[in-house]
Amino acid sequence: MSEQQVTPSPLPARKRILSGIQPTGTPTLGNYLGALRNWALLQNSYDCLYMVADLHALTVREDPAALRRNTRELAALLLAVGIDPQQHVLFVQSHVPAHTELAWVLACNTQFGELSRMTQFKDKSAKHPDNVNAGLFTYPVLMAADILVYNADLVPVGQDQTQHLEIARDIAGRFNGVYGPTFTLPEGYVPKAGARVMSLGDPSKKMSKSDPNVNSFVLLTDNKDVILRKFKRAVTDSDGVVRCDPAAKPGVSNLMGIYAAFTGQTMEEVEADFAGKGYGDFKAAVAETVADALAPVQAEYARILADKGYVDGVLRTGAERAARLAGRTVRKVYRKVGLLQLD
Repeated sequence: MSEQQVTPSPLPARKRILSGIQPTGTPTLGNYLGALRNWALLQNSYDCLYMVADLHALTVREDPAALRRNTRELAALLLAVGIDPQQHVLFVQSHVPAHTELAWVLACNTQFGELSRMTQFKDKSAKHPDNVNAGLFTYPVLMAADILVYNADLVPVGQDQTQHLEIARDIAGRFNGVYGPTFTLPEGYVPKAGARVMSLGDPSKKMSKSDPNVNSFVLLTDNKDVILRKFKRAVTDSDGVVRCDPAAKPGVSNLMGIYAAFTGQTMEEVEADFAGKGYGDFKAAVAETVADALAPVQAEYARILADKGYVDGVLRTGAERAARLAGRTVRKVYRKVGLLQLD
């Protein structure tokens, strides 16, 4: 009797994730723990597209040479943290014209009132009153195009990006209602693992490289001596006890969160480890842990950045792969809105 052949069931299609980061300087420890480290982990479960969002950076006037340098350096850093350009797509936003092509069509399907209510537009206008440009106003439309052009299922979002995801969903839903099913409505993705890292100088604010106090943030490229110095100066309190209490002890709780993110410990275990020890010992331990964890990333970054041809080759291939996906969406959208396309 011949053996029956069993056809294996097809594997379920993996969901697609898109995320981007602006090339406005070296990412901080907060960017790493809150986003970049998780980007590498997501590759095991999703089809990932990771974008250096250089077009978004133009809402603030950038030095052209610095922007070009920062774009390549950020791509090298993403490779160093573990982004796999063979299995996933790493590209520069401006290298894929479909983003801006779709953005115009979406802008024609977005209401002025929707954009005028965006919190980030109001905040950035207040910070840069001498440059309240139209790009800053229509920024959410381009972000919607970034997401919808790939029909991304999921978008990692922080609190400051929730509004942008909501308007992307509104635009997609409106377009689908008028022209028929076209876009996937993206969902927000909040990683289970991650940390919201606050300023070392003012733990009521997020860590940011734009902070005028250079000791308030740690850059991924800071060497060990710099990291030790910055953590030594981190704001704590007069209590002298390593205990997690974000309301009463925000500085200490922030340092505990950073330490726990790298060691995998719970807050209770961190408290137990440092019971009876002063803040000096605690800060030194946090700094040593951070420096040791970042050292291999920094070494890999230096190695990759030294090979400009490799970095540019990755970005060229990534742009080609992204353009194939995005081009299909734009052609479909152009056809649906009635734009004449020649064979």
